[in-house]
Amino acid sequence: MPQRHVLNDAVVAARTPHDGPGPHVVTGPVAVRGARPGDVLKVEVLRLQLRVPYGVISNRHGKGALPGEYPEQFLADPANAPYVNQAGAISVFTPVSRGRGVLPGAVRASFGLAPFLGLMGVARDTAALVDSVPPTDAGGNIDINDLQVGSTLYLPVQVADALFFAGDPHMAQGDGEVALTAMEGSLRATVRLSVVEKGSRGAPSPAFRYPFAETPEHWVPIGLSDPDGPEGGANQTSLDLAMKTAVRQALSFLVDDVGMAGPVAYAYLSAATDFQCSQVVDRTTGIHALIRKSDFG
Repeated sequence: MPQRHVLNDAVVAARTPHDGPGPHVVTGPVAVRGARPGDVLKVEVLRLQLRVPYGVISNRHGKGALPGEYPEQFLADPANAPYVNQAGAISVFTPVSRGRGVLPGAVRASFGLAPFLGLMGVARDTAALVDSVPPTDAGGNIDINDLQVGSTLYLPVQVADALFFAGDPHMAQGDGEVALTAMEGSLRATVRLSVVEKGSRGAPSPAFRYPFAETPEHWVPIGLSDPDGPEGGANQTSLDLAMKTAVRQALSFLVDDVGMAGPVAYAYLSAATDFQCSQVVDRTTGIHALIRKSDFG
């Protein structure tokens, strides 16, 4: 790789020791004056520029959808040596050509880029050190690949001035993010932050309690697993919990904001709404719904 394509800030980040529990390089916190607990921070994604013509997709020990199987089985085959990094994990370097990610190897595959920020959140009301990996009711590492340019994320404010943060830029990601990472790459992001005051109608009503998103085409209720919550237990998988939360958020929105009768809203969700797996790799898993705006006139 030409040296001109290696960002100076990436070199500094790689050489800077940190003692936090999460691996992400995070920008923030950004104080949003006037934001108070009970309000909603409205985050509009205006622009996402690629800073380098490549990304990296990684799989590490004990991580991903198949921990204990991979990367161990990959490492047992000497033919996979070109993909083994210095830490003994798998990294697939992915150049960008004509707006597409190009995977290496004898069988070439390419895919369209769809940049988004995997991590956008506000500060939690706690004095404890917050791990950047699991998403929470304050947002964070939700990894929803629909949050591209033109999308809006609504986050319930928990502390004064909201203290917005962002990071984990992705060039592309499939639903689930199964290997562990998406196509990680540097982006220059431009977002607009505004405050929706408690009791106003400038945000979907579920957003005053829980993250909620929208795109030009869809309303996007979000569900996250909470294994310590009232429904957690040995017979409930984390995706079960995330799905239940996403359905509840979707029902609440259709009934309280759109004005549908509850039985009709539940029927609509079953007949016409896609519930997609956001990610399964961040300990707290995610499901999000895609409610088509065009279905409502």
